[in-house]
Amino acid sequence: MTLEQQVQEDIKQAMKAKDTVAMNATRAIKGQILLFKTSEGGSKEVTDGDVLNMIRKLVKQRKEAAEQYVAAGRQELADNELAEAAILEKYLPKQLSLEEVKAKVQEIISQVGATSIKEMGKVMGAANKALAGLSDGRTISTVVKELLGGNN
Repeated sequence: MTLEQQVQEDIKQAMKAKDTVAMNATRAIKGQILLFKTSEGGSKEVTDGDVLNMIRKLVKQRKEAAEQYVAAGRQELADNELAEAAILEKYLPKQLSLEEVKAKVQEIISQVGATSIKEMGKVMGAANKALAGLSDGRTISTVVKELLGGNN
């Protein structure tokens, strides 16, 4: 079963269970898939990789919206966004822990031979390739800054 088919099944299950949070989250994925299929220059076939990228983007949007709601004092809206993000994250591969990311980035720094924050671009390029789908860019960037800054 492809990821697209799984999403369709999950929409049906959420509708039967009257789970509005799950229904909204899965419908958002379906909406992105439909946009991808109908966009100009978009292929008619959607791969699981395409769907995973869409889901990562949706999770990021939900988390950023939650941060903004918290800053505005609207915790109930933030909770809803975070609940949807949690449902979306179930489709993604397991994310690495902070310690695992630090270990991988340390390996990459050694391979690249970076010694200062000035070489962050080289490290980030390699780290983003090596950790694609296993950690978000913000975490990777924070770890790279921390490790290169600490090496000065």
